[in-house]
Amino acid sequence: MTHEHHAAKTLGIGKAIAVLTSGGDAQGMNAAVRAVVRVGIYTGARVFFVHEGYQGLVDGGDNIREATWESVSMMLQLGGTVIGSARCKDFREREGRLRAAHNLVKRGITNLCVIGGDGSLTGADTFRSEWSDLLSDLQKSGKITAEEATKSSYLNIVGLVGSIDNDFCGTDMTIGTDSALHRIIEIVDAITTTAQSHQRTFVLEVMGRHCGYLALVTSLSCGADWVFIPECPPDDDWEEHLCRRLSETRNRGSRLNIIIVAEGAIDKNGKPITSEDIKNLVIWKGPWMTRSSRLRPEGRLGPERLCFLQGSRMGVEAVMALLEGTPDTPACVVSLSGNQAVRLPLMECVQVTKDVTRAMDERRFDEALKLRGRSFMNNWEVYKLLAHVRPPKSKSGSHTVAVMNVGAPAAGMNAAVRSTVRIGLIQGNRMLVVHDGFEGLAKGQIEEAGWSYVGGWTGQGGSKLGTKRTLPKKSFEQISANITKFNIQGLVIIGGFEAYTGGLELMEGRKQYDELCIPFVVIPATVSNNVPGSDFSVGADTALNTICMTCDRIKQSAAGTKRRVFIIETMGGYCGYLATMAGLAAGADAAYIFEDPFTIRDLQVNVEHLVQKMKTTVKRGLVLRNEKCNENYTTDFIFNLYSEEGKGIFDSRKNVLGHMQQGGSPTPFDRNFATKMGAKAMNWMSGKIKESYRNGRIFANSPDSGCVLGMRKRALVFQPVTELKEQTDFEHRIPKEQWWLKLRPILKILAKYEIDLDTSEHAHLEHISRKRSGEANV
Repeated sequence: MTHEHHAAKTLGIGKAIAVLTSGGDAQGMNAAVRAVVRVGIYTGARVFFVHEGYQGLVDGGDNIREATWESVSMMLQLGGTVIGSARCKDFREREGRLRAAHNLVKRGITNLCVIGGDGSLTGADTFRSEWSDLLSDLQKSGKITAEEATKSSYLNIVGLVGSIDNDFCGTDMTIGTDSALHRIIEIVDAITTTAQSHQRTFVLEVMGRHCGYLALVTSLSCGADWVFIPECPPDDDWEEHLCRRLSETRNRGSRLNIIIVAEGAIDKNGKPITSEDIKNLVIWKGPWMTRSSRLRPEGRLGPERLCFLQGSRMGVEAVMALLEGTPDTPACVVSLSGNQAVRLPLMECVQVTKDVTRAMDERRFDEALKLRGRSFMNNWEVYKLLAHVRPPKSKSGSHTVAVMNVGAPAAGMNAAVRSTVRIGLIQGNRMLVVHDGFEGLAKGQIEEAGWSYVGGWTGQGGSKLGTKRTLPKKSFEQISANITKFNIQGLVIIGGFEAYTGGLELMEGRKQYDELCIPFVVIPATVSNNVPGSDFSVGADTALNTICMTCDRIKQSAAGTKRRVFIIETMGGYCGYLATMAGLAAGADAAYIFEDPFTIRDLQVNVEHLVQKMKTTVKRGLVLRNEKCNENYTTDFIFNLYSEEGKGIFDSRKNVLGHMQQGGSPTPFDRNFATKMGAKAMNWMSGKIKESYRNGRIFANSPDSGCVLGMRKRALVFQPVTELKEQTDFEHRIPKEQWWLKLRPILKILAKYEIDLDTSEHAHLEHISRKRSGEANV
C-alpha cells in the first residue's frame, strides 16, 4: 500500500496532460476540469488548458496555456465550461489534426483528457490511431526533431462523457444529466401547480433528439400519465389508448394529466410525434383544457451536486487512467456505474451508441432498448407498470400489505410510498397505510389506500403518512393485535436507522409472537445515509443539494469582503456522509467527521493552511463540521479557534444549518430512486408472501423474510437484517464500513493538502458487453 501511495505522488513527474471540453456544454464539466488540474499537479505532472475545444488544439498559441492551482478556483459552482467549447471543422480534416499534433509535441504533451459527447470522443480516438503517422509526417517536413518524435512516441487519451441527454452507451449517467433533470423537474413542478388549479392536461417536450433518458426519468419523477421516447414508439392505436387513459385518471379523481415527449419521439413507422400533435389530438378527442410547452436548452443552467461529485470523481480517475496508460492501453472512457468508477474502451462505447441509432433506424426497437443498458430498461419497466397497467377490479385471492414511514422525515419517502402502494394494487393486493410509524401500528392508525390516495405524492417532501422514531418492542402486544385485526400479511418499512433497528426487534419478537412472522422489507430513507446494507439512502441527495446550495450562497457573500472563512455545521448524527460529500461538491478546505478522528494538531494544520491560502488570489475558506464529530471540539470551539488564529489575516463566520437540510421537494435522483425501490420491494414482497403461505395462513420465520433493500456498488440487493448486525456500530448508529470514506483523500488533495492518495482501488478496464450482462443496477 505504501508503495502505491508513494507512486501516486510521483506518477506524473516528467509528464504533461492537456484537458479540453468539446461539443455542447454540460454542467459539471468545470468540476471535472478542476479535478484533472489539481490531481494532475498533485502527481507532479504539468497540466495545460486547451481553450475553445478542438479548435484551440488546432490553432495552438495562446489557446494552450499551462494551468495553476489557483486558476481553477471559483470554477466549481459555475455552469457551462469555463475553458470554452467550439464546434471544429478543422479537426475533422487530417491537416487540422496534423497542426494539433504539432502543438502538443512542441509542448511535450502526450496525455489528453477530452470532456464531451460521442462526436468529440470519436474524434479523439481517430487522433490517437493516426498519431504515429502524424509524427512521421511532421518529422519529414522538419517541423519536429527526431528527439521530439521519440519523446512523444505515443498519445494517451481518456474521455469523460459530458452530455445532458445521457445518450452515450456504457455510462449510467453522464456529466450534466442530473442538472438538466433538475431544471426540467423545477419547471414541471411549477406547471403542475397551475395545471391542477385549472384541471388541465399538460404536454411537455424535453430535450433528447436520439435518446429518451431525460423524458423517461422526468415521467417517473413527476408521475406522468404517458411518455413518448424514440427507443420505444407507442402501439399503432396509441391515440385511442392515450385518450382512454386520460379519461380513466380524471374519473379516479385526478385534476391533472401530464404527458412528457422527448423531442426525438417517433411512431412505429419512424414518423415524428410532436408536442403540438399530441396537444391537438387531446383537444380534438376530449373535453380537456390542454397546454403544451417546449423546454429548450434551459436544461443546461446551474449545475447540481451529483454533477459536481461525478465531475470531481471522474476527473481524479481520468488522471490515474492517463498516467497509468501504456502504448497498448486502448483509449478509454471513465464513468460511474451505480456507485463504482469504471473504465471502458472508448470505441466499444461509441460502437454501441451507434448500434442503438442503427437499431432505431431499422425499427428494431426492442434491441435499441436492450443496448441502452440495464438501468434504462429498469426505468422503462417501472414506468410501464405505473402508467400503463390497470389495477384489477377484484381483489380475490389478494394479500394485504401495509406501508409505513419510520424515523425522521426524508425527501423521497412519499415517492416510495406511492410506488409501493400502486405496484401493490397492480398486483391485486389490498394496500394499507400506517400513520406515525410503529406507534401508529400499535394504536391502529391504519387505513386502506386506493390508487388516487397517493396521487401527486412523487414530488412532495417530508412524510405525508407521518413518521416517528418510536421502536416497536414495547408495543408488541398491540402491534400483534392490529396485525391480526387488519389481516396484515406483509410490511414495507420506509425509513432510517430506526426502521432498521425496528426490523431487528420484529425478528426478535417472532419468538414470542406468531403474528410477527410476516415478511417485511426496509427501504433506507434518511438524510444521514447511515443505514447498514445500502450505499445510498432515499433523501440524502436532496439534503446534499440543500447543503451545497447554502454553501454556495454563503461563499458568494464573501466575494465582496474577501479573506473570510465559513464554518458550517451539517446534520447526520455520527455519520459524516453529508459533511464529506458536501465538502467534495462545494470545494471545502476541510470536513470534520466522527469516522476520521482529528486532534488539535490537525485543527492547527488546517488553520495554517488557510493562512497560506489567504496569501494567494483565493481569499475564501469553507470548513464543514458534522454535528457529532467530536464532543469537545464543538462548532463554537472551532469557530473561536479559527477566529483567534486568523486575527489580522481572515475573519470567521459560523452557520448551523439545522433542519432546512432535510430539503423541500425531493431531487430527481431521490424521486427516481425511491420509485424504483418501492417497485422492487413490492415485487419481492409478493414472492415472499406466496413462499410463506402455509395451511391457509402466512408464516415467515426464516432470516431472509426480513430484509433491507439496499444499493451495493452497482446492484440492488435484499439482505437479511440479522446478517447486517455484524456490520453495524449500534452505539453510533452507523455501518462499520462506509464506501465514501475512500473519497476523503480526494477532498484533501483538491484543497491542496500534502497527503497520500491510495491508488490500490482504481478501476480496471472492463468491456461494455460484459458489463451490461453482469449488472443489475438501478
